[in-house]
Amino acid sequence: MARVVAFIPDLLFGSNVLGALQAAGHEVVLVGDTDALERASPGVEVLVVDLTFDAANRIGLKRPQGVRTLGFYSHVEAEVREAAERAGFDLVVPRSRMAREGAALVERLSAAG
Repeated sequence: MARVVAFIPDLLFGSNVLGALQAAGHEVVLVGDTDALERASPGVEVLVVDLTFDAANRIGLKRPQGVRTLGFYSHVEAEVREAAERAGFDLVVPRSRMAREGAALVERLSAAG
C-alpha cells in the first residue's frame, strides 16, 4: 500500500479521509498547513490536497519529485478543477467522489507511479 500525506485543513473531512485510507491499508499522515506538509513529505508516494481552502495556494504547492497528486474541490468551483489540472495534478475530483472513492483513487495513483 501507499505512503500518503493528506493536506486537508478541514479536520472533520480530513479524519474521514484518514480513516478510509487507513482502512484500505495505506500509511497516512494528515496535515493542515504547509510547514507540517514539508515535515511529512519524505518518502511520500501520494499527496492528497483539499483545493477547497485557499485554492490558489494549494494549487501552487511544490511537491517532491515523483510524488503522485490527487486534488479534490467543491463541485461548484469548476475553475479550481481547471487550474489544478493546468498546474499538473495527476487526478482532480469533486469532494463527493473523494468521499466515496478516496481509497481506490489513491490505490490507482500509487499503482501508476
